Amino acid sequence: MAGTALSARKYKAYPEYRDTELRFLEKIPKAWSTSKVRFISSFGRGLTITKANLKDTGVPCVSYGEVHSKYGFEIDPLKHQLKCVDKEYLESSPYAILSKGDFIFADTSEDIEGSGNFTQLISDEVLFAGYHTVVIRPNITNYYRFLAYLFDSTEFRTQVRDAVKGVKVFSVTQAILKNISIWLPEYNEQQKIASFLDHETAKIDTLIAKQEKLIELLKEKRQAVISHAVTKGLNPNAPMRDSGVEWLGEVPEHWEVKKIKYIVKEPLLYGANEAAEDIDKSQPRFVRITDVDEDGTLRDDTFRSLPQEIALPYMLKDGDILLARSGGTVGKSFIYRNSWGSCCFAGYLIKASINEGIIDADWVYFNTLTNFYWDWIKSSQIQATIQNVSADKYNNFEIAIPSKDESREIIDFLFKSLKRFDDLTLKSESAIKLMQERKTALISAAVTGKIDVRDFVSEQGQPQGI
Repeated sequence: MAGTALSARKYKAYPEYRDTELRFLEKIPKAWSTSKVRFISSFGRGLTITKANLKDTGVPCVSYGEVHSKYGFEIDPLKHQLKCVDKEYLESSPYAILSKGDFIFADTSEDIEGSGNFTQLISDEVLFAGYHTVVIRPNITNYYRFLAYLFDSTEFRTQVRDAVKGVKVFSVTQAILKNISIWLPEYNEQQKIASFLDHETAKIDTLIAKQEKLIELLKEKRQAVISHAVTKGLNPNAPMRDSGVEWLGEVPEHWEVKKIKYIVKEPLLYGANEAAEDIDKSQPRFVRITDVDEDGTLRDDTFRSLPQEIALPYMLKDGDILLARSGGTVGKSFIYRNSWGSCCFAGYLIKASINEGIIDADWVYFNTLTNFYWDWIKSSQIQATIQNVSADKYNNFEIAIPSKDESREIIDFLFKSLKRFDDLTLKSESAIKLMQERKTALISAAVTGKIDVRDFVSEQGQPQGI
């Protein structure tokens, strides 16, 4: 893949290669050596603390959560927001203090792809390794930045993923990391490769950031279009009146305003409080919030089922709206379609069966995608041990309701408008994926010697590296 992705740039190869006897990497430049991580590093561990020990002030600390979700590859306490621990740990736990160039690997991952995720301290600031981390301290005979790219390469990560153990949680131990094979040019060449990759990946990251910004703008515009359509309609000249509801503001004067409890066919219903582990596709699918993607489609890879007799009171019908009532997804909504097949739903969801003699279910669903709905969710949460919006709260959410004919005209308009937004978003996501693949291929090609970048010159005309 690397050769195909990089051929357009016409990078040259090294003059000579040699066999490595490594299963995942057949050849490296002749002058390069092979080794194991244990021979170029010492190992350590993070603090034996929990989240309860973390504070807003003190000495910055990076734990496995930041490695996985926020600050992968590199970290700098001056740039990145981190939780802290008390200064007393400086005396009691000096073993967990990091130095510039040290690596912090997450020692567990919820998926195989995350196995081998790490970050590297790139400044001289004081930083602790936190819980669920393995620390690798490279010796000074190798350039720390080159090692970062090597550890991020497909060839390195493949070894980690082949070695990890687990089913639902995958463990990355010191023993696994110590035994991973590596390949090394001499120090000056490591610097040149790292400088080349710093330069080239920064350009790719800039392009990715622009596409990510575009996706955010499209998401905001999408939400604004929905919000305007379901509160103001499509006629800019329609006479308006005060709705009497803070989050709705003015609505067309011929529209009604109703609470959810007055437009449902039956009381709002909580789902089945069961732990569905069976994957029996002859039984009703047990739908959870994590089974539904952002675009409202049902995922194929998360199927769980409940026995028919347990699922029966919680079976879904076309147009039923499901609302998340607790946890980090509180407020998230989706609408069930018959095309999903036979489905029941989980206990942390609430079902609203809309009386379509009053208004179409899609109208209510679109209202749950608006900015004013999310403002209402935030104001309605019960701040207990977990965030919660109960059925009683949802019952009192108010929406503006036009005539059936007008609502269907607006619904048709929204479906067409949202398709345009979704198509543009899909193009940006595709561009990001291609750029990420390009970045991955470039890193692997450079750190394995498939391309020779020793004579790389930046756009400014200066040779890169030392």
